[in-house]
Amino acid sequence: MTIPIRPFRFGVQVRKASDASSWVDAGRRYEELGYSAVTMPDHFDEQLAPIPALQALADATETIRIGALVFDNDYKHPVVLAKELATIDVLSGGRLEIGLGAGWMATDYQRSGIPYDPPGVRIDRFLEGLAIIRSAMGADEFSFEGDHYRIDGYNGFPKPIQGPCPPVLIGGGGPRMLRIAAREADIVGINPTLTSGAVDHSTFESMTAEAVDDKVAIVAEAGAHRLADIEMNIRAFLVSVNDDVDTAMEGISALTGSPVDMIANSPFALVGPPSKLIDDLLARRERWGFSYVIVGPDEAEAFAPVVAALSGR
Repeated sequence: MTIPIRPFRFGVQVRKASDASSWVDAGRRYEELGYSAVTMPDHFDEQLAPIPALQALADATETIRIGALVFDNDYKHPVVLAKELATIDVLSGGRLEIGLGAGWMATDYQRSGIPYDPPGVRIDRFLEGLAIIRSAMGADEFSFEGDHYRIDGYNGFPKPIQGPCPPVLIGGGGPRMLRIAAREADIVGINPTLTSGAVDHSTFESMTAEAVDDKVAIVAEAGAHRLADIEMNIRAFLVSVNDDVDTAMEGISALTGSPVDMIANSPFALVGPPSKLIDDLLARRERWGFSYVIVGPDEAEAFAPVVAALSGR
């Protein structure tokens, strides 16, 4: 089953800045370059806190969309997160995208003292959190009773501009999360597999073209009834906008321990001059449906010609 083709759009995943002016100047620059969105991770390392940092970007820009890639459901009660996200949607004029996940990075949990429950428990709790966030943004008062949360007669305020709920992005690397994303998300992010709780060799093994074939097939089957409503997303982690393709590939291969041919065919990698990247992205959209592609800040300027050539196309 084929994922329907959507027009391209592009985002930049950012983490930190030395001061306020450099942070907002970068956001304005991404907007000038034609990027559709700026996203942030949600970890307890050296990054900025996503809620205030995303609001600062929204305040400094006019059109670019903002969101997390992704908020960890375990780090905040969903009622609290829903209120913060709805506030951002209101104050940004309706530019929020809600990225939400079940959590994966073991060191975040270890350092914070938050219990690192088995994946199935975290996913169950994430599903309840997602339901609560959507209900809190809805028009009416609601109650909820699950295994992890209980809500009694709550009516969330403010209500988002993008009613009944801003677009929801759910990323998945394993079969269960991919099926959930296919059923529940407006934007489905195809992720590497991170069951070890860290980026390791198994992560890169799950980034092959064949592994992505399998992941997208799960989405296509589980979301068969609503594929026209799904936007397919990928975060390109291995990016080198470079005329010397062979040298760049060899460098990434040495860094990751992955074979050069695997990197050349993986949709998580973008290696080569803009003309090659344009061809690669068109082919990958045809094969996997990826139309929403996110790169890192170090590549944003060099990647801009690709953004200019393909955005909206």
